Amino acid sequence: MPAALRTTRASWIEAGLAALGSAGPDAVRVEPIAAQLGVTKGGFYRHFSDRGAYVSALLDEWERRSVDEVIARVEADGTDAASNVRRAGTLTFAKDLLPIDLAVRAWARSDSHVAARLRRVDNARIRYLRSQFAKITSDRGDVEARSLLAFALVIGQHFVTAEHAEFRRTQALDLAADFLNTPPAAQHRR
Repeated sequence: MPAALRTTRASWIEAGLAALGSAGPDAVRVEPIAAQLGVTKGGFYRHFSDRGAYVSALLDEWERRSVDEVIARVEADGTDAASNVRRAGTLTFAKDLLPIDLAVRAWARSDSHVAARLRRVDNARIRYLRSQFAKITSDRGDVEARSLLAFALVIGQHFVTAEHAEFRRTQALDLAADFLNTPPAAQHRR
């Protein structure tokens, strides 16, 4: 008789994040994920006490990847503040993380625990943006406005379907990023 197949905790988390990103929170269910992994749901309970613990582990991993790893990678490059802001946005909403982020945002509308986690993640992201924009301008109101606008830009751009006159979408996004990353004195000279 062959040995029972065991899946790692990391495999369950990876499969759960993939399900969340591709099909939303309703896809984060033990039986379908077990079937996808080719194991019984009994293996799930070796790693997680219940679905709530599983969801918490998924959100922990999403937070680690989309905040901690992103900031560490940006800081390791050690460039200027404007480059750091752009790189943080690019990494945070990269192809592998974007579907998960959007699914978490949708989920947060109906689950207070997910909403609390999303708030924590967004607060960490905004704090990082503030730290970078504070290197561009010393005006606290300007720092806050730039941080909010930059954050809204990287999230909202995924929902905007408008055309951008004579500009391609990537050009319009670059123009917006340039505007946000330009020191105030240089903006007045434009």
